[in-house]
This record gives sequence, structure tokens and C-alpha cells, in this order.
Amino acid sequence: MDEQPLPGGRHVGGVRIGDTVHRPANPWTRTVHTVLAHLEAAGFEGAPRVLGFDEQGREVLTFLHGDTIGEQVPWPAWAWSDSALKQVGAWMRRLHDATATYVPEPGAVWFIGRPWQPGLVIGHHDASPYNAVWQGDDLVGFVDWDTAGPSSRERDLAYCALTWVPLHARRVVTEQGFTAFDDRSRRLHLLLDAYGYEGDRTKFGPEVVDRARVNAQVIRRLAEGGEPVHQALLPFAANLEQAVVEIEALPESFWVRA
Repeated sequence: MDEQPLPGGRHVGGVRIGDTVHRPANPWTRTVHTVLAHLEAAGFEGAPRVLGFDEQGREVLTFLHGDTIGEQVPWPAWAWSDSALKQVGAWMRRLHDATATYVPEPGAVWFIGRPWQPGLVIGHHDASPYNAVWQGDDLVGFVDWDTAGPSSRERDLAYCALTWVPLHARRVVTEQGFTAFDDRSRRLHLLLDAYGYEGDRTKFGPEVVDRARVNAQVIRRLAEGGEPVHQALLPFAANLEQAVVEIEALPESFWVRA
């Protein structure tokens, strides 16, 4: 059966073969597979299933059928809908609740490098519109689980707020098709309500800031190695740093539910 190259993704080389996805394996792949297997055993919907490895050593996952953003600019309307915020928030709550009972195997390797400890959940860490699969008005799930790893609930949720509310830099989201900046506070609380977030929302802002800042620092650290693929990400670091400036300028009332 023919291999169909898949666009985007953190690691190039993924292909679709029928109803399966074959992607290059990485040091953390087997650990991520234990997470996906845990989710399957828990009856969690919205994530690919693990089918093993092929003869080339690539991981094999089930293909999630639906629409993705791909290279579309501006983004499709579903990315900015209230329905999307509600479904993404609910999806993330189910993920965190399901992985609250997950215990990794000894020697587990994670992309982010953060060790697991009791009390943490497993975050997707990149549950952005880019990785969402959609059918009509319904969220199918998220792909690209390479960055999955130990996390606080707030840490993972912060990236959703950055990319779905969105709280990213204005110059970034304007190009993507979002201009309703005065509506972002309402949209933030819609996302947090859908998650069932019970924490102090005035302290959620610093979580988003820290998540954006750390992502930028990681990109810059990787770029220092001189590899062109990492240096090409430097504009993303600059955009994240601009997001930090803009988020820190938001009034305290932004974080308080009306």
C-alpha cells in the first residue's frame, strides 16, 4: 500500500498507510506508548492507539480521521468557536483524570526531561489547534504525542490557553485569523469552566507566562547547537517572548470570571 506523507508535526517523516500512521521512533517513543496504552485501557477517546513498530523501526499508530489545520491561513472557523473551547477543555480534563493513575516504568524517557513523581498527571504539552483533528463540529482528538510527559494540570492547560483562547502574541494570531481581542477574557473562562478548573484564576496568568517563557528558552537553547532545523525556530521563540510581554500587561480583572 502506498505511503502518503503527512504534513506538519514536530518530527518529519510521518506517513499514512491505509488507516495507520508510521513515524520515526525516538528515545521517548516507547514511554509515550505506555501512556497511550494506559489511555486505551481506561477507555479514553481522542488519542491514537499503539499498533507497535514496522520493519523499518518506525512506530505504528492508528490514524485519526478528520480535518486538520495543516497549512491553512487563516485558520478555519472551528478553531475560534466557543464549541472548540468547550470541547478542548473537556478533552484535557478527561486526559488529566485518566493519567492521574498512570505510573511509568522504571527508566522512562520523556521528551521534556521532567521526571515523574506522584501527584503529577501526563500532559500532552502541545494540544494546540495544529494538532487537533476535527469532524464537522466535533473534536475527534489530538495527534503528535511526542511531547507528552509528567506535568501539573495547570502547566498543560496553560498551553491550551495560549493557543486556543488565544493568548499568543497579537501579530501571530491576527495572521491566523483571530481579531476578537476584547473577547479573550470571556473565552479564557469558557475554556477553564469546560475543564472544571477550581484553582485561583488570578494565579493562572503567571502559569501561562511561565509556559511561554520556558518554551522560548528551550528553542533558543536548541538553536545554540547550530543545527539549521533548530535555528529556523528562532522566530517562534521571539513570538513567544512577545506573548509574555502582552500577557503580563493584561489587567488583573482579565483573570477574574465575570
